[in-house]
Amino acid sequence: MHPVIFSIGPLTVYSFGVMLAIAFLTAGNVVQRELSRKDLDPELASSFVLWAAIGGLVGSRVLSFVDDWTGFIADPLAFVFTGAGFVFYGGLIGGFITVSAVIWRRGLPYWKITDCIAPGLAIGQAIGRIGCQLAGDGDWGTPSTLPWAMSFPNAIIGWEQWTHENGLPIDVRVHPAPIYETLGYGLVFLALWRRRLSPHPDGYILWLYLLLSGAVRFLVEFIRINPRFAYGLSEAQFISLAIMAIASVQIWRSSGPTMVDASASASSAGRRGS
Repeated sequence: MHPVIFSIGPLTVYSFGVMLAIAFLTAGNVVQRELSRKDLDPELASSFVLWAAIGGLVGSRVLSFVDDWTGFIADPLAFVFTGAGFVFYGGLIGGFITVSAVIWRRGLPYWKITDCIAPGLAIGQAIGRIGCQLAGDGDWGTPSTLPWAMSFPNAIIGWEQWTHENGLPIDVRVHPAPIYETLGYGLVFLALWRRRLSPHPDGYILWLYLLLSGAVRFLVEFIRINPRFAYGLSEAQFISLAIMAIASVQIWRSSGPTMVDASASASSAGRRGS
C-alpha cells in the first residue's frame, strides 16, 4: 500500500489520483473503440470522459456529504478538499446525469451510445479500485485470517481510528476488499466485451452492466466495514438492489420480440453472406 508515490516540494502525487487517471484514460479508449465499431464519431469519447469525470467527482462528493453530514458541518473546507471519502454510487449518478445531458444536447442515439459506454465503466471501476487499495481510503474489509489478508497501517484515512474503535490491534489483517472488486468488475468487463458482439437491442449492454456490477458490489459489501443501514445491509447494498431490480426488468423487457427479431436478422444476413 503506497498512498503517496512521490513528493517534490509542495507537489505530492497520490497513487489514488494516478490510478483514477489511468481508469479514465482506459475507459475512454474502450468507449472510443466501441463508437468507431458502431460507425459513430470516436472523438465523442473524450467529451464523455471529461463530463463523466466532472459529474462523477461532484456526485461522489455530494453523497459523501450526505453520508457524513456531521463531519462536513464540523469542517466543510477540509471535508471538501481531502483526498479521500469519494462514494462510488454518488459518482455513478453524477456521471450519468452529465453524460446524459451531453448525449441529449447533441441529439445522439441515447441507448446506442450508452451501450458503447458500459464496458468502459466496468474496466474503469476495476482499475479505480486498485487506487483505493493503494491509498487505503477506508474501504477495506473485515478481519480475516486468509493468506492474502493484509493490514493498512499507512492508509490515507481512518485505519488507526477504526482499529481503536473496534478494539483491534493496529496490525490486524483484513480482507483486501478493493482487490475483490477489481477482480469482480474485471469479470463484468469481460462478460460485456463478449456479449456486445452478439445480437441485442440498444440499451441491453448498459442494463447488463448495471445488473452485474450491482451484484458484485452487493456481495463485496458483506465483508466491507461500511455501517449497516437496515436489516443488516449497508446503504450501498440497498442502492445495488434497486439498480439490479430495475436492470433485471429492463433486460427481461428487451429480451422479447426485439431480441428475437435481431437474432433472426443476423441469421438471415449470415445465410445471404454465405
